[in-house]
This record gives sequence, structure tokens and C-alpha cells, in this order.
Amino acid sequence: MTNFLDKLRPVALNAWRIVVGFTFFTHGGQKMFGWFGGNAVQSYASMIGLAGILEFLGGLLIILGVRTRYVAFLLSGEMATAYFYSHVRRGGLWPWDNGGELAAVYCLTFLAMAVVDGGDFSIDGLLKKRSAVRMP
Repeated sequence: MTNFLDKLRPVALNAWRIVVGFTFFTHGGQKMFGWFGGNAVQSYASMIGLAGILEFLGGLLIILGVRTRYVAFLLSGEMATAYFYSHVRRGGLWPWDNGGELAAVYCLTFLAMAVVDGGDFSIDGLLKKRSAVRMP
């Protein structure tokens, strides 16, 4: 069983990155453009507007696997800020009281992604393979 799961690791890590990136991208699309049933923000200079920009562009970069570790670390910080700035103010510290489950899950997911990397099937992975081939 362990050998089978080890063989699936590259596929699973890349699928995880792409799915998380896509769902995050859709949250940004909701905030920025009113896509996916959302309401577009009035000003991109607002906190929600900045969050929309980070979610839209960050989600796209995560999907593609571009600078995944840096982007994921930044997005983890964004979600920690959203949790404490928005959700804790709304209803206490615990996610079941303040509606911040998704922010907490995204925060830790992106933190894990920053540690793990983007995977082999990403722009980062392709660049890493290319530079390994060039080195003697």
C-alpha cells in the first residue's frame, strides 16, 4: 500500500495545487469581477479589493505553479490576516463561531504548500528540471 501511495505522490501533489489554486482563483474572480455568483468590489484599493487581487492573481500563479512557495507563503499570510481581521471580529476566536473555517483551512493549506513546493508538473518543476539538465 505504501509503495502504491508513494507512486501517486507527484500526481496527488499537483492535483492538490491545481484544485486549491482554482478554488482560490474563483474567490478572487467573485470579488474583482462579480464572477461565479459574487459581487464585484467598488474599489480595488479597499481591503476586500486587495484580497480579490491577491486571490485572483495568486490563485492563477498557484494553478500554473509559478514561484509556488513564495506565492503560497504570501497567500497563507493573507488568509491569516483575513481570519483575524475579519472573522475573529465578527464572532470570536473559534472558526465554528465566526465562519472562518475556509480562511483557516486555506491559511494552513498554503503554508503546507509553501513547505512542500509546487510539484513536478508546474512551471517551477519544469524550470528546475531544465536547470538540472544544464548543470554538469
